[in-house]
Amino acid sequence: MSRNRLTLSDRIKIESGIYSKRTFEQIAQTMNRVTSTVSREVLNNRTLLTGERPRGKDCAFASRCFEKGLCGDEHCSQKCSLCTKHQCTELCVKYRRMYCRKLESPPYVCNTCKNRKNCKHDRAYYIAQQAEELSKRRRSESRRGVHLGAEEVDALDKLVTPLVKKGQPLTHICASHKEDITVSQRTLYNYIDSGVLSLKNIDLRRKVGYRPRRKKKIYSPGGDKAYLEGRTYEDYLRYLQEHPELQPVEMDTVKGCREQGKRLLNLVFCENNLMLSFLMPDGTADSVVDVFDYLTSILGAERFKELFPAILTDNGGEFKRVRELEATEDGKVRTRMFFCDPYSSWQKPHIEKNQEYIRYVIPKGRSLSGYTQEDITLLSNNINSTRRMKFKYDSPYELVKSEAMLFLMNALGLEQIPQDEVCLTPKLLNRVTPKGGVAI
Repeated sequence: MSRNRLTLSDRIKIESGIYSKRTFEQIAQTMNRVTSTVSREVLNNRTLLTGERPRGKDCAFASRCFEKGLCGDEHCSQKCSLCTKHQCTELCVKYRRMYCRKLESPPYVCNTCKNRKNCKHDRAYYIAQQAEELSKRRRSESRRGVHLGAEEVDALDKLVTPLVKKGQPLTHICASHKEDITVSQRTLYNYIDSGVLSLKNIDLRRKVGYRPRRKKKIYSPGGDKAYLEGRTYEDYLRYLQEHPELQPVEMDTVKGCREQGKRLLNLVFCENNLMLSFLMPDGTADSVVDVFDYLTSILGAERFKELFPAILTDNGGEFKRVRELEATEDGKVRTRMFFCDPYSSWQKPHIEKNQEYIRYVIPKGRSLSGYTQEDITLLSNNINSTRRMKFKYDSPYELVKSEAMLFLMNALGLEQIPQDEVCLTPKLLNRVTPKGGVAI
C-alpha cells in the first residue's frame, strides 16, 4: 500500500465515493490505500458547520428552558439561558449537548443524509477542495517555531556564538561541525533573526548589508471573526441550495459626508428589488439591532422570519452583533445572518444597484443630518415605484403579492407613486424642509 501524502485527486475520489454511498473500504481500494487512511482523512479534514442554536446555546433544551438562579443569585429574575455574565451550560446539571449521533459513525459527514435540509444540529461535510486547504494549513503551522529542546538550543548557542564572534562565517561553521549542528544553515539564520540564539544580525558581517526582502502583502482580516462561523458567503450559498423555497434579503448602510452621524440602513428583497430604508442616528451595532427590534414589534417574530429568512450583508462593524440580530430578546429565532467575502460587494448586486438610486437624490458627500424618516420614506416610495427592465418593466411595488409584505408596506407608509410623478433627482427632497424629526 502507498504511504505517500494524499493529493487533491485522492480527496476528490473520497468525496465522490461518499456521494456514491460507498464504504470506506471500497473507497480505499480505488486509491490503493488502507481503510484507516480514508477514515482519518474524513475525520481530520471535514468541514464543520454550526447548526441552529436557540439563544446561542448548544443545549437541547435551550429553546424551552426557564431555569433561573443557577449562579446562586436568588434575586435575579432573568432566565439563565439569556444571561451574559455566566455560561449556564457549565452550571446546569440538565445540560445536554445537542448533536447528531450519526456523525459518530462512518461516513462521519452529512453529505448524503436525507435529513440535512431540515436538521438543526451541527453538521459536517467532506469537501475535497476545503479538505486540501485545511491539510496544507495544518502542515504549514506544524513547521513553525523552534523544533529543538531547551538543552539543544543552549548547546547550539554555546557552539555557534563564540565562533561567529571570531569572525567565522556560518558556512564555515556548519561545514566544520556537521555532526554537532543538527539544523541547516538556513535554519541557523532564522534562529538568529528571531532571537532564539544570543547572536544578533549585526554580528553577521554580510547580513547587515542586505536589504530585507519585501514581503508580499496579504490581506489580514484582523479582529474577532467568531461571528463568521457558519455565516460566510459559501455557507450562504449552501443554505439557499438546501432551502430553495426561501427568498433572501440583502442589507447595507449608506453614510453621509462623514464617518459619524446619521446613516441609512437599507434592506432589499431579492425577489422583487423592493427596498426598505431606515434613518439611524448613527452607524453603531445598537442602531441596527433597534431597527430589527422595531420591525419585529410590527410584524412579530414569525412574520419577520417569513419576510427575512436569510440576510446577506458585508463585514461592517455595525452588523457583528449577530446573536441579537438573529434572535429576539426572548430567544425566538427571527432570521439567519450571512456575510460577503471581504472586498466583494458584487456578491450582493441587488442592493448595490438600488443604492445607486439613493445617490441620484442624495449625492455622495451630502450630510444626512437634515433629513427625517418621512423624507427617507418618500425617497423609498419613488425608488420602489420606478419600473425595471429586468422585471418586464414592472416596478417593485407592482410585484408585491404576499400578504405579509403588503402588511409591512401599510405599516411603514410605503405606497405607489404615480408613474409621471416619480422623481429621482435632488429636487425630490428639496421640496420638503429637511430639518428636525426623529429617526427610528
